[in-house]
Amino acid sequence: MTGRSLRLGPGGEFDRLRAIFATLGAAGRDLGDDCALLPVGGRTLAISLDLSLEGVHFRTDWLSFREIGWRATAAALSDLAADGATPLGVLVSLGVPGNRQRRLGNASTAVQIMAGVGAAARSVGASVLGGDLARASRCLVDVCALGVAQRPVRRGGARPGDGLWVTGRLGGAGLALAALRGGRRLTPVLRRRFAHPVPRIAAGRWLARRGARAMIDISDGLAGDAGHLAAASGVGIAIELERVPRWPGVTPLAAAQSGEEYELLVAMPRSFGTGGGARAFRRATGLPLTRIGACTAGPGLRITDDGRPITPPPGFDHFPPR
Repeated sequence: MTGRSLRLGPGGEFDRLRAIFATLGAAGRDLGDDCALLPVGGRTLAISLDLSLEGVHFRTDWLSFREIGWRATAAALSDLAADGATPLGVLVSLGVPGNRQRRLGNASTAVQIMAGVGAAARSVGASVLGGDLARASRCLVDVCALGVAQRPVRRGGARPGDGLWVTGRLGGAGLALAALRGGRRLTPVLRRRFAHPVPRIAAGRWLARRGARAMIDISDGLAGDAGHLAAASGVGIAIELERVPRWPGVTPLAAAQSGEEYELLVAMPRSFGTGGGARAFRRATGLPLTRIGACTAGPGLRITDDGRPITPPPGFDHFPPR
């Protein structure tokens, strides 16, 4: 995670980040957003880094090595989407086991992972620009994504009165994960949702051009990432859970908890909702855009289900409290 604001939502992972930021002092004054944003020649260079580690972010008995490469790259590209950036390319540091044979057909593990990386990069018009290869005890894919933005959108620009919108529908990744943990086979559609997430590059650029105030990709779950957007912007956020668009068979609460969705959560000016913005978005991108709440003057995150307040579900946390 890189960028500008030091204001993050709650959680053990983010407590550690706050401690790191404090230690860095002035050297880390611009940390805390989806991308690092650097002015270069009249445009803004957007840079993001995303690490995927075997046993934490993926399992090799659930995914092919090509799928592992795709997912790791899509996660990094999704950060560019959240800033409204156009991808240029990716750099990849790859660690693979060297003390046991891991083969898929006649190709090595590294070749198959990089085939997935290349396919994901090409899907958004980007290239593989370079990287590093090392032996490791388990697979590791560290992707640095680079892009350019004409009007970068940060997490910290939402204002009271803005509408809160989400692209696509939520819960598919969580539904797939539950099935895999239960030993059940995935339908082709659900498997593609899990193994080939689509970074919403075109959607992020469209929303940036239409005046998006703040944006974040949903990687840790709707509630968790909404909390980060609220903290960065210094606003409150009210979400109506029954409005959240979701996959068939997914409850509203499960949709709000599902991580690795890589849809975009965006604060838009109030006028967007009265001017046919969602219809125009769907015509341009083929995706639904659903208003699920609003930004408020009070601090924090408030979630209701048919008018009844509920405790916000926790997002994914690499360092949960013991």
